[in-house]
Amino acid sequence: MSIPIIVQYKVNAPIEKVWKALTDKSEMKSWYFDIPDFELEVGKQFNFYEPGDAHKYHHQGEVLEIIPNKKFKHRWSYPEFSEEKTTVTWELTEQEGGTVITLIHENIDNLKDLGENFSRKSFAEGWNGIINQSLKPYLEK
Repeated sequence: MSIPIIVQYKVNAPIEKVWKALTDKSEMKSWYFDIPDFELEVGKQFNFYEPGDAHKYHHQGEVLEIIPNKKFKHRWSYPEFSEEKTTVTWELTEQEGGTVITLIHENIDNLKDLGENFSRKSFAEGWNGIINQSLKPYLEK
């Protein structure tokens, strides 16, 4: 069993604002990725590429669980490179003065054969950057 990547940050924003940023595709576009086919409904698939014109990695997700203002869980895969799937869970906890965001990326070792860009280190750095340098400033502005 692989050890999940866990990234946790506190943001100075109410939980409802954080939830909307994580689950509203127009808000996601401002801090995360442009995901035009995203729908917040269990079983719905969504697709996106990293920013820019390279379109190097097709990301595919499927919404697995929704608990409003608490948990958003989805699959995460790269269908052009592997049939393996991982799971990303965003958990929100109210805390005095803001919200604690906990991201848990499970089964990441399923992708280790795809090279350095799919390594634990790469994903951990990526999630830390996305949350700390993009989501947190977006929510706290």
